[in-house]
Amino acid sequence: MTVTLSATLAANEDIERRRRAGERVLHLAFGEAGLPVHPALRERLAAASEHNGYGPVAGASGLRVAAAGYWTRRGLITDPELVVCGPGSKSLLYGLLLAIGGDIVLPMPSWVSYAAQADLVGARPILVPAPPGEGGVPDPDLVAAQVRLARAQGRTVSSVLVTLPDNPTGRLANPATVGRLVEVARELDLMIISDEIYRDLLHDPDLPYTSPADLAPERSIVTTGLSKSLALGGWRIGVARLPDGGHELRARLLAVASEIWSAPAAPVQEAAAYAFSDPRELTERITRSRRLHGLVARAVHDRFAEIGADVPTPQGGFYLYPDLSHLRLGGSAEITKLLLENHGIGVLPGHAFGDDPAAARMRVAVSLLYGDTAQQRLTALTSPDPLELPWIAANLHHLSMGLKDLSLVRHGATAGPDPALVAAH
Repeated sequence: MTVTLSATLAANEDIERRRRAGERVLHLAFGEAGLPVHPALRERLAAASEHNGYGPVAGASGLRVAAAGYWTRRGLITDPELVVCGPGSKSLLYGLLLAIGGDIVLPMPSWVSYAAQADLVGARPILVPAPPGEGGVPDPDLVAAQVRLARAQGRTVSSVLVTLPDNPTGRLANPATVGRLVEVARELDLMIISDEIYRDLLHDPDLPYTSPADLAPERSIVTTGLSKSLALGGWRIGVARLPDGGHELRARLLAVASEIWSAPAAPVQEAAAYAFSDPRELTERITRSRRLHGLVARAVHDRFAEIGADVPTPQGGFYLYPDLSHLRLGGSAEITKLLLENHGIGVLPGHAFGDDPAAARMRVAVSLLYGDTAQQRLTALTSPDPLELPWIAANLHHLSMGLKDLSLVRHGATAGPDPALVAAH
């Protein structure tokens, strides 16, 4: 088996190298929340810094109780004994693949690490497209057909994974689609893993939201963390809500965890327990974050739409998934190379997410547009009109000019450097 660096991390390192070398690169390739840590969380972490014991494999009782409360307040009554904590939901997802076993159905496109983790544990992912206009949930009818076919070939297919809302598309699956998938999972006896790390970052909090656990708590696992909603990616903490009655699965997951990460970092667990209790100061921060992500994502969406890209309107998180196939400049690898090397725009190619390499689709992450310093990012978070801030306006202008220049390549011309952009740089 050949193991390579995650596409998102590799792209981030490449772009940072280019920027250190003096290149002007707009960083739209990395799914980092791009915001400062709230002072209350820094204080909680500092106060817990003396806690240096390993602690329980499942996580500290206080964190598990807080996470159970978090889900209960969102309509999923949760037993703390069926909550397992880990160093990020990414680690928990890997542990779950090992604990469940068998092959897994994934949406296409889907986050780069899902298929990579399946490969690492010896599973064979089955990629199934989402229904048109949706993302994060594979088409239920196609799931049924593909699982039956795989089983007829002697394969063991045990689970299906969904992301609500989705990375890379920024879309939220319709409740009806989730409901149909639950019916298929029951019929075919599939476990459902629902990655809901972007749930609190829906741009419109009134948008109808259905978790598989709402409909099938006996076969649904929900994972989440604080990397996105509270910008704590580097703190590495996540939680998993196991199915009702899932004590055997819990035992298997803890056996895996005990051999890989032993226990989550104790000081971080203390701060996370506070965060999952939904204190007002943190829910207000999340509300501001959700607004900023939505405003900038829609502004970026408009700039892709201006050059004729097929780009669904983002609904959650800080991603969008434009298709530039109309320019006929090659597939996802070719178009992203042109954007980076000729126009200073770094994005991730769609084929990294399991998409058709011949399609010129890409994932665009907007969250590193908010500023280069903590003060700029905090200003963006609190500004009544963040799009008018000079550094965000300059970034959006850079994107507009790069996309317009790219579209002119189709007609055999280039616009050349923009004087306003040169002055801003």
